[in-house]
Amino acid sequence: MTTSSPLFAASTLGAGSRHNLRERRVQCLGPHGLHRMAYTEWGDPANPRVLLCVHGLTRNGRDFDDLARALADDYRVVCPDVVGRGRSDWLGVKSDYGFPVYVADMVTLIARLDVEEVHWVGTSMGGIIGMLLASQPHTPISRLVLNDVGPVITRVALERIAQYVGMTPRFPTMEAAEAYIREVSAPFGPLSDAQWRHLTQYSVRPVGGEGGGFAFVYDPGLGDAFRAGPIDADIDLWPVYEGVRCPTLALRGAQSDLLAADVFEAMGTRGPRARTVEFTGVGHAPMLMDPAQIEVVRGFLLEA
Repeated sequence: MTTSSPLFAASTLGAGSRHNLRERRVQCLGPHGLHRMAYTEWGDPANPRVLLCVHGLTRNGRDFDDLARALADDYRVVCPDVVGRGRSDWLGVKSDYGFPVYVADMVTLIARLDVEEVHWVGTSMGGIIGMLLASQPHTPISRLVLNDVGPVITRVALERIAQYVGMTPRFPTMEAAEAYIREVSAPFGPLSDAQWRHLTQYSVRPVGGEGGGFAFVYDPGLGDAFRAGPIDADIDLWPVYEGVRCPTLALRGAQSDLLAADVFEAMGTRGPRARTVEFTGVGHAPMLMDPAQIEVVRGFLLEA
């Protein structure tokens, strides 16, 4: 696992190896102008077999480094930073943060990659983006992995997320940032020290000016958009899920508060009739850094 490179290291690490990443950007159009979406790419850039890995609400594409390395021999693996996160631009109009922009950006990215179809792994928000795109006629998604997300998003989970998203704490040191991330992200499960350091390294950036320190690499305005409406009920996306026709794998952390157990079970009998796998000792969401979790995803994707 790479933990020693600078926060915004230049593109290719060790040219010549298919397992080393390339950093790129694509220009996208939103309701109020153009913005750039960053992405990392692993594997042979000429490989027509493409896997998109899309992260959760306040995360970024570097969450998938371990999964990408494990699949780089089989896929051109592409891990975008959804706009407002990671190395991507922040939107000037915060109300533009939402699924219409996210889905449109992914369509632009797929066009940039110049392929007719993709496989998709989506964690939480990334899974919702995947469902929305996979349910469309003529979708480019031919195989879908939904990681701890489904057609019902619980109010309890939304309320929990609303307590911290966009609150923009500043940390005096990387160690303080890691301690905070370990606390708020405890549902990720039992990660190693090296894995927590990796997540921290790509979750924060140095802050200039008085006080210095480190802040998160996502736009605090995400919190404004997230809390724009009252959170008084679960979100029902069953019509979207039932529009998905491609082979689907649904993953769940056994202690998840976002994907309820009964919804998870129903995902195996409705819509695409997903294959379902649950991971013990994990809440929201499995990080797909554990070899056993990676192997479940790898086995499903490579069946095609």
